[in-house]
Amino acid sequence: MRKSNTIQKLTNWEHWPSAMFYLPNLPYAFYLALRAKHLTFFSATNPCIKSSGNGTESKYETILLVPEKHRPKSVLVKATTKFEDVLFAINQQQIAFPLIAKPDVGFRGLLVQKIASEEELKNYLEKYPINIIIQEFLDYENECGVFYHRNPNEQTGQISSLTLKHFLSVTGNGNANLKELILADDRAKLYVDLFAEIHKEKLASIPKKNEIIKLTAVGNHSKGTQFINGNHLISKKLIKTFDQLSKAIPGWYYGRVDIKYNTFEELENGTDFKILEINGIIAEPTHIYDSENYTYLKALKAIRAHWKSLFCIATTNHTDFNTPYKNPFHFLGEILVLKKYTKKIRHLSK
Repeated sequence: MRKSNTIQKLTNWEHWPSAMFYLPNLPYAFYLALRAKHLTFFSATNPCIKSSGNGTESKYETILLVPEKHRPKSVLVKATTKFEDVLFAINQQQIAFPLIAKPDVGFRGLLVQKIASEEELKNYLEKYPINIIIQEFLDYENECGVFYHRNPNEQTGQISSLTLKHFLSVTGNGNANLKELILADDRAKLYVDLFAEIHKEKLASIPKKNEIIKLTAVGNHSKGTQFINGNHLISKKLIKTFDQLSKAIPGWYYGRVDIKYNTFEELENGTDFKILEINGIIAEPTHIYDSENYTYLKALKAIRAHWKSLFCIATTNHTDFNTPYKNPFHFLGEILVLKKYTKKIRHLSK
């Protein structure tokens, strides 16, 4: 089974490692740096976020930039916080179980978990002695990723990527157990080890006929969630909603916003949606991972197009608004610290 899964991942570019999407585009990145006359020109893109969102920023501090109406209740738990103080803090914020716990610094769904009880939360915090964000679990029907960018000199921006997220699930037939249902699903079986860990206490159980079992609550590609190109839904009304959001967050001009919502009409009109997090300069236009409606070469081209927009925003901020470019050695130092940190928490997760 593992050999079969490996072959399937190798033959479907959607599952290729990140390097396959960025190494071919490196010459273009250096070309932009040459035009900007600075290696880390992109660090001036989002002045309100540390290093414009290079992955080293605090997700808690970033989510607090979002208007209260559109952000989930959140608590930052330091590695040294006593558990009774954690419980007090989440009660003060009226965060109930189940809830979401995730690293304050992290990406690609690393260590993001849905926590069902106090005991689970205590075990999670003991296993991962790092700064953790605890957020309310948002029971909205849908999730999407919206990539927005706006030149600081312009009042209207663009939405260049809209990704609809399809959470993996299996449907019971009254005979097969949960593990058998996972292995029988062409996509779910690619993540069998992950789902076996998430549902380890239920693998041998037999779901009822037509019972739908949702396999993950985290809308991340690495967690098996299917990304679907929703660019046909981009409208002037939706762009207006995100123009208003950008102006409500002074200094945020470029990035992907991961969102929970019930109906697309409510999202489009800006009446009811919640932002899970804002991703800055390392954000991806995730619609490119819809391998059924996109191609690998088009994905590479889409990444270059976004980098061009990033270049225009960063150089405008630098030239017109005196936003400094970060020292390349300082920027590199942050990335090396992040790499060490990521290695540490990957080790903890084993």
